Amino acid sequence: MSTDAPPDLKRRQLLKLAGATAAVGSIGLNIGLATAADALLKDNPDDVFDVVIIGAGLAGLTAARDLHLAGCESLLVLEARDRVGGRTLNHDLGSGYISEAGGQWIGPGQTAVADLARELEVGTFPSFYEGETVILGGDGRVAVDLKGTFGTDESVSAKLSELSRDVPCGAPWKSPRLAELDKLSAGDWLAQQNIKPEDRAGWNASFLLTCGVTPAKMGFLHFLSMINSAGSEYMRLDSIKDSAQGTRVVGGSQVLSSKMAQLLGDKVRLSCPVRKIADWNGDIVRLQTDQGEIRARRVIMAIHPALCQRLQYDPPLPETRAALQRAWPAHSPARKTTMVYPRPFWRDKGLNGHIIQVGGPVIWAYDNSPPNGEIGVINAFILNAAAPTDLEAAKRMQTEIYARALGDAALEPVSYHDHDWAHADPWTITCVSPIPPGFWSTHGEALRPPCGNLFWSGTETADIWAGYMDGAVRAGRHSALQVLNALRRV
Repeated sequence: MSTDAPPDLKRRQLLKLAGATAAVGSIGLNIGLATAADALLKDNPDDVFDVVIIGAGLAGLTAARDLHLAGCESLLVLEARDRVGGRTLNHDLGSGYISEAGGQWIGPGQTAVADLARELEVGTFPSFYEGETVILGGDGRVAVDLKGTFGTDESVSAKLSELSRDVPCGAPWKSPRLAELDKLSAGDWLAQQNIKPEDRAGWNASFLLTCGVTPAKMGFLHFLSMINSAGSEYMRLDSIKDSAQGTRVVGGSQVLSSKMAQLLGDKVRLSCPVRKIADWNGDIVRLQTDQGEIRARRVIMAIHPALCQRLQYDPPLPETRAALQRAWPAHSPARKTTMVYPRPFWRDKGLNGHIIQVGGPVIWAYDNSPPNGEIGVINAFILNAAAPTDLEAAKRMQTEIYARALGDAALEPVSYHDHDWAHADPWTITCVSPIPPGFWSTHGEALRPPCGNLFWSGTETADIWAGYMDGAVRAGRHSALQVLNALRRV
């Protein structure tokens, strides 16, 4: 490449090379262009970025990291919160220990996030489930070894697995059985399966954990698409052993985002919410933020679809995309608590620390201790409607429930943490997306196509494991490739 080529030509040549290399599978690898990029891409006008990414969660930071490693230095990541990580968040328990307040697990087939962890030199370890799970119902208590499952009915699970083969996870609206399946809620289908009354509570708990709502509010087509992500094996979605809840991240899941942000340095700008996007259909997109106007040639929207709806657009987005954002469910997020003990005393009794409470505030509690059990940690998903908002009252309520299940030692925790995503910040509208019946029939085709220079990312857009950490990583890598190819064509 000649050193006296016009600056615009230099940039185009560099991006063409980066885009072409990425297109054959090298995106995300260091292809040796960073030094050249320092010299060439700085010829851009200093107030116009080649790429601006909105959102510093796993999707946004993965996209930024891939672009950076592909040689694109003219980029900026904007994050509304005062931290990175999005819906992954570590609680600092002190003495080097953490507990995850948001997304935390990796499972079989989730190769994108597992590969990212290896690239960032972050270790993983298995979730703890050995021993008996305690099931509480009314005044009753039963301890049973579920062998790493939630005790789901195998015949119903097999039917779900079979049906999911006809619902592609990346495009459920393309299912040959769309008209039949998308009109049903999961509750409608389960009601046809002659499930015993004593088993219905288990299904309700399973849906609350996986989908954030009861089966009656969950679209059956979307639920089948989730199972399809898991290789059309329901137990791989809804268990602990060899499933989507099977593996944890050493140092907590937020460490993945923290390490990528460290790599990107001052390319990540915190406490910088975007309020308005103008001229997205022109050559230069103008972003109005709390820190002033920022201009970009391409923009990756790595945020939740319902959060996208809160931004102003000038001109308005195409109606199909705007309708999708308006219709996307934005219900109250989950509440996750952490109870810390000097040691995991329940293991001495042959218990695994897992508690399922039927009809109570604790949907599911589980052993979330560090890899070697140096301290004892019980995490729980709590039903907000049935739990006190006062933290001391919530702590007292849970210790009493845990004492019934695990023994009186549960009454003496070292510390307690309570994270209610509904009130944590204004930027986490919901942790999961309980897509209702009929949604994909109406809005599916508008999910991924770019609008002008806006490229939609975030875990909800992933073609596999949408809604999971793995889906976020896949979505980030896909949008980085899209943008590289778009810049190459400029």
